[in-house]
Order: sequence, then structure tokens, then C-alpha cells
Amino acid sequence: MDTFKTHCCSIVFLVVCSAVLSLASPQVRRHQFVIQETPVKRLCKTQNSITVNGMFPGPTLEVTNGDTIEVEVVNKARYNVTIHWHGVRQMRTGWADGPEFVTQCPIRPGGSYTYRFTIQGQEGTLWWHAHSSWLRATVYGALIIRPREGEAYPFPKPKRESAIILGEWWNANPIDVVREATRTGAAPNNSDAYTINGQPGDLYNCSSQDTTIVPIDVGETNLLRVINAALNQPLFFTVANHKLTVVGADASYTKPFTTSVIMLGPGQTTDVLIKGDQPPARYYMAARAYQSARNAAFDNTTTTAILEYKSAPCPAKKGINAPKPIMPPLPAYNDTNTVTAFSQSFRSLRKAEVPTEIDENLFFTVGLGLNNCPPNFPSSRCQGPNGTRFTASMNNVSFVFPQTISLLQAHQQGIPGVFTTDFPGTPPLQFDYTGNVSRSLYQPVPGTKLYKLKYGSRVQIVLQGTSIVTPENHPIHLHGYDFYFVAEGFGNFDPKTDTSKFNLIDPPLRNTAAVPVNGWAVIRFVADNPGVWIMHCHLDVHITWGLAMAFLVENGVGELQTLQAPPPDLPVC
Repeated sequence: MDTFKTHCCSIVFLVVCSAVLSLASPQVRRHQFVIQETPVKRLCKTQNSITVNGMFPGPTLEVTNGDTIEVEVVNKARYNVTIHWHGVRQMRTGWADGPEFVTQCPIRPGGSYTYRFTIQGQEGTLWWHAHSSWLRATVYGALIIRPREGEAYPFPKPKRESAIILGEWWNANPIDVVREATRTGAAPNNSDAYTINGQPGDLYNCSSQDTTIVPIDVGETNLLRVINAALNQPLFFTVANHKLTVVGADASYTKPFTTSVIMLGPGQTTDVLIKGDQPPARYYMAARAYQSARNAAFDNTTTTAILEYKSAPCPAKKGINAPKPIMPPLPAYNDTNTVTAFSQSFRSLRKAEVPTEIDENLFFTVGLGLNNCPPNFPSSRCQGPNGTRFTASMNNVSFVFPQTISLLQAHQQGIPGVFTTDFPGTPPLQFDYTGNVSRSLYQPVPGTKLYKLKYGSRVQIVLQGTSIVTPENHPIHLHGYDFYFVAEGFGNFDPKTDTSKFNLIDPPLRNTAAVPVNGWAVIRFVADNPGVWIMHCHLDVHITWGLAMAFLVENGVGELQTLQAPPPDLPVC
């Protein structure tokens, strides 16, 4: 991976190829993550941010398909923490998945836990992040999986590779931001900046001296591994005067297609090739919000990095008379047409093994809600619209996380009273999901309800957005699985007319599905990984409000179809 702070006019652009040293047969790669408070200065202000090993963003893990990873997480911070390896299949190793109170109790301050898992048949760009409260605002990093030794990318080998991690920054402690929103029942304060590799860029105060620089040279074809690690915002990303050729997403290869702009929901990754085919100069890479919710405040700022040709003329030392990098146009904040055209361009590289016979035909509504103010609450705790409190749900169930033991432990140890398995497979009440919804349907039922799947069952889920409070594009992430994204559309899903739109030949394989604003998406997968797997909106504000559910996938036959025993150092509850 490139080290980014190679400043313009240094003679050598440092390329650190740590991965090249160790691409032999599958290895065990050991790391230590120390979760700690670190002073981080952004936007003229220093804050004590929670980091891994004092780095923001955290370290990039580079591994090879087939490797086993052991990461000892030592919690020296004042908050509970867990780490999720986003998009890793975790076959039979659900104890290493990381969501707090789903597969483990948190690592308490002063505690530690070693995550152990093997990468099986995955290549491309994934990432890791905290999965406890809003710690992932600063606790995140890239997870890069290279092909096995002797195997190549299904595209020309790039000259360089660069991780481009899009983030979101608050001039505040993100934990305080979410706690305040939970207290008031209102929407949380918006972020103050977006970042690229932890830096806001030239368009913000006190930031231009540290803007991320990404090297390129004339004639090179380089790989950008773009990750949306923002907490609550889908983002457009583009590079001035350069086309991007998409070759992968969520660690699955795609048929290449070329575009000038990409959109990623939080949690999604996109691998793009970029060619050094422009006059040597400095070009802005830029990202800003795709905002699909109506009448909702959002952070409308723009983060930039600089694509810098090695042979570009140097900006003068003090920046006087230095030509500014070229700025790209970005889509309008609410440009859903561009998002749809981009999303519908994805195809799997090869013919896909999509399940065609379906055992479990599920239909889940996803959306927001408003709870009436409880009688014992003062008005200061009901600052949502018209004196309510924001909530969210799937199939009218607002997910409640356990607080004393994790779902996976309760399942494995047969502990009653922690969850029920009566999550509804279809909406309890049918209504015009994307139309004018009656206020009587705004208040969901809280519950810790799971949906049971037999091992090997073939599952289809229609994810249906609703217009309750506001329609919005929801990035829905399923833990422990990749799924085929077979179709999407607007309005209410109609099995009579919409089934004909299904791509069962080469749909893309994803781990996070962007459900279109006021629309629907259909995903399919085979339940071949036993355990408890949460499916949730990756806008963290919506998880906080309950936009989640979990599958309980039963064991199959024999050891290879059975959840492994919990590790001895699993954090105690």
C-alpha cells in the first residue's frame, strides 16, 4: 500500500509492499490492536479520540485468501469495545464476528480478547470497525485480501494500490453525540466534516497542510480500494478529469464498467482502476453526501484528497502562485438517478450460483418510526417531530439488544428469556409502504426477535423501504454472509410484475445492499453458516433506533456444519 504522506516533489514516492514479502502458503497473521485515547487534531481543534494503536484511521491489515488472522484486542479506553470484520464470512467462527451483545459481550475497559478467523475464498477489499455504540466513528481500518500465491487479479496488475477510506468527523466526542440523541429522542447532531484517510482536505479550516496525497504517474494503471467508513452518510466519490473502472465490490469481482462517479453506502467497498492518462498535474479526488431523506439536515461539506502526478510541476513552497488542483463536478446531493444507474451496472464477473428454488420467501419492511412520548418523560426527552422520539424497525419490530449476555451465548447455552424466535417473515400488517402512511403505523413494537433458518435453506428476502417519517436509501448489511443482489426498484414490490426483473445469471455478490429510497431490493443466499447473524441498517443512527433483526441459523450435520465451541477468552458478561 502507498504511504500517503509522500509530499509533492519528494524524489521518491515510497511504496511499501509489505504484502509481497509474505505471499507464501496460507499463514497465521498475528496482530495486536490497543484501543486507546489519542489526541487527534482536526478542524483547528484537538480531541481525545478513541483509536487503534494511536492511529487514525487504524492499521491496514493485508492478508492472502486462505490466511488465518489472530488479532488480540486490548482495551485501554474508558468505553466497552468490540471489533467487527466487515464482510468476512466467519464460517463457523461466529464468536469472532464482533457485534456487541449479538455474538459476544463487549471487551470491558482493561480487558482483552483475541479474534481468530480464517479467510476462505474471498479476495478484494473489506474493512474492520468497532461494533459498539458509535466508536466506529474513529475505530476503523482497511482489510485487504490478495489472491493466493500463483493466482492473479482478473484484470491487468495495477502499478500501485491505494486504500481510500471515506470517513465522517465530529468536532465532539461521537459517544456524547449519540448519548445526547438517545436522551432527547431527536436526530443526532450532524458531522462537521468528511475525511479521506482521516484527513478532511483543502476545503476545511486548518486542514490543507495534511491533505491526503495519492500518487500516480503518466501511463500507470492504479487500483483504488474505496471504502465508505462514514457513520451515517452514503457518499458520492469522483476524481477530476479521470474515469474510474469498477472491478470489484465488497470483496467480490465484477464485470468491469467505467463511470465518472461512484456511490457507496456506509459499509460498502468498491475497487476501481484509474489510468494516468491526463496531463501531469494535481487533481482533486472528492466525496460528498448522497442525501435521499427529505427535509432532513445533513453535513453538506466536501472532503478532498489530491491525485498527484509524480511529474507534475511543483507547487511553490508557500503555495503562492501554485495552481490549485483541478476540482471535479459532483452530483447534486439528491441525485438518485445517478445512484440508480450506477447500482444497476453491477454484474458478477462469472455466472453466479444463485439459488433458484427458494425454501424461505421473506418480506421485510425497513424504515423509520416515531414513538409517542412516554407519560413519565419530560418534554426535553421527546424532541423528535411533534414531541415524539425517533425509532426504526424491520417488519414493525424495533430491535432491542440484550444487555447481560450475547444472543449467540444464549443460543449456544440454551439460556431462556433472552430472545424469542418469532420475528415475522412478512409484515404483520400490509399497507401502501411507499405511499402516504397513516400515523397509526408510525409506532413499532420493541422486541428481541430472531428468525430461525434451517442449515442449508435457500433464502430470498424482499427488503421493502417505507415512507414512514421519510423515505431514505438504507444500506442493509448482513453479517456472516454474502448474498446475491438480484433486483431493485421503486415503489412497492409486486411479485407479479417485479419477478421478471430478477437477474439470476450474474447478479453481484454483496454484503451490504443499498435499498433504494422509497423502493425495494431483493437478495438471495444459502444459509450455510450456523450461528446468530445480525442484519441491520449501516447508518449507525438507525441501528441505535432499532433498524435491525437477527437470523438464528441452526447447525447442520457433522462438525463442518456446526458452530465451533466458544474460545476460552470470550469476554465474560
